[in-house]
Amino acid sequence: MDFSLTDEQQHLRRTVREFAEGEIAPHVMEWDEASKFPAEIIPQLGEMGLLGVIFPEKYGGAGLGYLEYSIVIEELSRVDGSVGLIVAAHNSLCSNHIYKFGTEAQKQKYLPGLTTGKKLGCWSLTEPGAGSDAGGTRTVAAQKDGGWVLNGAKTFTTNGHYADVCVAMAVTDAAKKQHGISAFIIEKNTQGFRPGKKENKLGMRASDTSEVIFSDCRVPAENLLGKEGEGFINSLQVLDGGRISIAALALGMAQGAYEAAVKYAKQRKQFGKTISEFQAIQFKLADMATEIEAARLLVWQSAFLADKSRNAGGEGVRFTRESSMAKLFAAEVAVRVANEAVQIFGGYGFIKDYPAEKYYRDVKLCTIGEGTSEIQRLVIARQLLGKG
Repeated sequence: MDFSLTDEQQHLRRTVREFAEGEIAPHVMEWDEASKFPAEIIPQLGEMGLLGVIFPEKYGGAGLGYLEYSIVIEELSRVDGSVGLIVAAHNSLCSNHIYKFGTEAQKQKYLPGLTTGKKLGCWSLTEPGAGSDAGGTRTVAAQKDGGWVLNGAKTFTTNGHYADVCVAMAVTDAAKKQHGISAFIIEKNTQGFRPGKKENKLGMRASDTSEVIFSDCRVPAENLLGKEGEGFINSLQVLDGGRISIAALALGMAQGAYEAAVKYAKQRKQFGKTISEFQAIQFKLADMATEIEAARLLVWQSAFLADKSRNAGGEGVRFTRESSMAKLFAAEVAVRVANEAVQIFGGYGFIKDYPAEKYYRDVKLCTIGEGTSEIQRLVIARQLLGKG
């Protein structure tokens, strides 16, 4: 086994790190305090290929794999989890759903704009009454005049207010339950489609999280995404890849919190020496670094399998268990690392002038979004027991 990155992957890491530190870091606290969506950097992300990392060049993408994608999300999130989340939702969910299950005409129409950053995407599955039980979707789509009419509302949609393209799930045959849910592509400014309430969040405040509302929203027949009735099943497959990105998101924030703690511990003096010289602090840092490295190996393993599956056309290679393990472990490691970072900073860890406080708030989302830690354990157990 070779756990080292190639020269190209190392170059990608350096490039994204330099961009994040130069263009994102100076604005992190401003964006966080104001809950300001960083619209000004979206074109730059597009120009760098970061909004089309995992898609072929023929659709305007960078033509890279999930390992490179994981590196991108980690490096962005090391500086600001909100930016990592914006990029992850755009790539893994909206664009990837179209890429994996769209017709060639749909791919040609939507992907070039999405992969180059000319358009931003969102993905709407969750509803107020359908969270972990996404099969309980209540948004409905009825056939009318050769197209579809959608009615209902989604919540917790990342990029909801700013997206140009939305992929949303709706019930097309209630009698079939999970097998009666279909996916649709809805364009911004479609009559009857609008963003709703913007959520005021604990963390990830520069990332837009909002409702999207469908009120007699007319969608043409050709905007049915995938086969009718397979939207929910396809969503589960999309989430396999999405969980790799959330694992990488958690990994990046854990790395950022750890590095901030190391830097502070080397500078802060108590009892005549830096606190990094105290064994209690050294043990904390050792545990943080070890868990981060273990999480990174799980993330890279799941990314490797995702690439292997894609290269095999999805035949015979599954990574549901591994992506759930990576997401579960990395998310919970990030929470522990951020907690210890606050402890190392002491009173200053509770102050917004220092980075530990923001990491502490941001990382918690990773144990909730795209399947809670409890759901990940359920997914893993089903795979282990042959019930997946």
